[in-house]
Amino acid sequence: MAIFGKKDEKEEKIIPELLPKHVGFIMDGNGRWAKKRGLPRTFGHLEGAKNFRKIVRYCKDIGLKTISFYVFSTENWVRPADEISAIMDLLRDYLDDVSELLSEKTRAVFLGDKSVFPDDIREKMIQTEKDTAEYDEMTMLLAINYGGRDEIARSARILAERVKNGEISPEDIDEKAVDSCLYTAGYPDVDLVIRPSGELRLSNFLIWQCAYAEYYFTDVLWPDFSPRELEKALIDFQGRQRRFGGV
Repeated sequence: MAIFGKKDEKEEKIIPELLPKHVGFIMDGNGRWAKKRGLPRTFGHLEGAKNFRKIVRYCKDIGLKTISFYVFSTENWVRPADEISAIMDLLRDYLDDVSELLSEKTRAVFLGDKSVFPDDIREKMIQTEKDTAEYDEMTMLLAINYGGRDEIARSARILAERVKNGEISPEDIDEKAVDSCLYTAGYPDVDLVIRPSGELRLSNFLIWQCAYAEYYFTDVLWPDFSPRELEKALIDFQGRQRRFGGV
């Protein structure tokens, strides 16, 4: 986003009380980052994973409370087998490094259907959630094998089953009821969505939770999305007026 004219130094700093409660990241551009350098796409995912760790640490350092990352969508399974295999190996490596999360007192929650993953990955996800369940300094939501429409359909099936069993009536189904059956139940809606790489779309990421989110797009590819780039996005966010349908 272009900034015209010289801004006051004070305006260029993050204001803690204006930080969003929940920032969502669509980590995009790994493959293009590698292609620009004549490297296989898998190298881009490796660099993207390194940057993911850097951004998570920075989010905690500046006091963000809830962050979410689009790691792997339900549509990503159609990618080349070697690329999917590389992504799974990176996920294994990250789950093996749970000590980092434990030392930083960050809670990890996985959004999406875990059942399709190999046993070792699924078990590590479940154990990571258990090991970090009591931490409240920051919560990190990882959308893996996740799709926004699929999540809403899953919520509808849960509610339909409750109606079928006589636990609730159709009249009881409102926004709160739907929300309570989502993977993100109990967590704040997204305030700010950040998408690097120049793409201008949500791509099925937390579409219910992003109903009133602010969007920030940048041409910077995810492996190059630095803490300074995040700072720019947060400064831009704190200058926006959010009316939530009001005047």
